[in-house]
Amino acid sequence: MRRKTLDNLLSAAGLLMAVVLLVTGGLLTWASTFVGNQVHEQLSAQNITMPSGPAIEGEEYAPLREFAGEQMTTGAHARAYADYFIKVHMDQATDGRTYSELGADISAAEEAGDEELAAELTAQRESRFKGETLRGLLLYGYAFATMGTIAGIAAIGAYIASALMFVLSLLGFRHAKRVSADVVV
Repeated sequence: MRRKTLDNLLSAAGLLMAVVLLVTGGLLTWASTFVGNQVHEQLSAQNITMPSGPAIEGEEYAPLREFAGEQMTTGAHARAYADYFIKVHMDQATDGRTYSELGADISAAEEAGDEELAAELTAQRESRFKGETLRGLLLYGYAFATMGTIAGIAAIGAYIASALMFVLSLLGFRHAKRVSADVVV
């Protein structure tokens, strides 16, 4: 194969790759923007204000302080609220027992004939269930926000790679023009 032909083929493939990377970057940018907007809209619609003041004075609430008093609109807000407010309150209300552990405790109280304790534990279990459900939903918002951020970073990488491939392709075409037509690879 002639060197000129090889240079032109590889440069054309590089241009094609540059276009593919450019389209990929565009799609990743769209995905990042879409996810970011959806997380913002869905969290804003809940109209949750991050706790402030005496509600977050203990060390267990320290990660919440940077968001104190703000409206929950980001994945970082959702994670902080879920992990350092809801979870802390649920653990305090149930002495750290999980939904499953409370179920076993309810059964034990009922077997022992302690209906008052069984009723108290049932209320704690229902509260734990609601809290874990809300916490899980907020953590989904955090996960999606993180995926949107990753898509944005990947978009930047795709744009850079596209530009690099474009430049390399142009250099390849330039080399093809300079090389003698009778050079064989």
